[in-house]
Formats: sequence, C-alpha cells, structure tokens
Amino acid sequence: MQQNLQNKKGLVENVFNKVYDKYDLMNDFMSFGIHRIWKKNLINWMNPIINKKLVDVACGTGDLGKLFLDFTNKNGEIICVDPNKGMISKGKEKLKNYKNIKWIVASAENLPIEENSCDYYTISFGLRNTKNLNHSISEAYRVLKPGGRYLCLEFSKIQNSNLELIYNNYSKIIPYIGKVIIGEKEPYEYLTKSIEEFINQDELIDLLKKNKFENCSYRNLSGGIVAIHSGWKI
Repeated sequence: MQQNLQNKKGLVENVFNKVYDKYDLMNDFMSFGIHRIWKKNLINWMNPIINKKLVDVACGTGDLGKLFLDFTNKNGEIICVDPNKGMISKGKEKLKNYKNIKWIVASAENLPIEENSCDYYTISFGLRNTKNLNHSISEAYRVLKPGGRYLCLEFSKIQNSNLELIYNNYSKIIPYIGKVIIGEKEPYEYLTKSIEEFINQDELIDLLKKNKFENCSYRNLSGGIVAIHSGWKI
C-alpha cells in the first residue's frame, strides 16, 4: 500500500532535515510531554526480558531504545534505524553512555539486517512516514525471529467526537508552534496532513494479518489520538 503524500519526491527527507535538531523539544511541546508516557506504555506492553535483541525503526533520537535498555537493566542489544543522518547523529550524542546500541541509516522498507535475527521490532511515529506500508511491515516480519513481536506506536483515529473536535482545533495551531520553535511551519503542516491521511486502527490490523502476523491486537491511548499495534511472527 503506497502512501501518496510520502511518495512526493524528497518531501519526508526535507521535513526531517529541517526538524531533527529540535525534534525532542518539539515533540514535548506538541504533546505536552505525553509522548513519553505513550512510549513507556509500549515498553510496558512489550514487557521485554533480558538478553534479547530489539530493532527500533524510525528511531528518531533513540527514546524507545533507551527505555528498552533501562527496562532490562541494560541487558539487551539494540539496532536503532532511521533514514535521517542528522537524527542518528543526535541520538548517538544523547545516548553516548549506552554501549550496546548499533546505529544504522536506512529506511523501514529496506533494512540491512539478517532475517530471523531480532526478538522485538518497534516503530514509533514512523510508519505513517514510510512510502509503502506493506513493504515496511513485510520487512519487519522478515527480520523478526519466529516467536518475535512487532509493536507500532502511531497516531490513529479518535473514538470520541468531543475529543476529536478539540484535537482537530489544536492540530490547526501545531504549524504555528513549529514556526516559533524551529522557525518554519511547513514541516508541521506535513505532520498534521500525514496524520489525517493515515489508516485507522482496524485497517492497520488487517495489514498486519496480510503480512503474516498473528495474534494481532491494538490498544488506544488518549482516546485514540495514538494507538499501539501488536503482532507476532509465529
């Protein structure tokens, strides 16, 4: 399933080239810091055990990788993957005291990772930025070991009409917050449009099943502003 907005030449790359330097700061402003709670929810649902291998795709500056290692008392191995070199550089600096992280510049659709090699796969606020959802999910399936688990945290569809009205009105001012924080509003106009166009919770479940994942389920957070999807490679 190709995504029309993300397939416009250079669009997503240019967006993240503009925002990576203040990516964490802007995430805190936009979500009032709640994105950190959402990510902790993902790790808690994963409930990782020690000495396992995680690949975190569209890793940004490594928030999920840090949470994973903290949860397992640093007894784990992580591959952090992101297509943006600036984002990887920021992550390396932020997590320089964590020695068991490997950083790779690559896309979700083409991972330079051996098949059947990872115990967990995560992607946080990155799936909707990929050019092809099927290719991204099939790559996740390929690199996971049998018994491995896929977890995706992504903006989704709000289930409450009153909350949806409030959120839609708030979304209209996000580009102007971006203008204040990073000096440009265009990247955050893309952000709000990409959220609007992204598939809903049940459609993502269907895509996971079509790509061979089993025991698929999801959990809404904050009324469906975001959702965590889970699937297993059996």
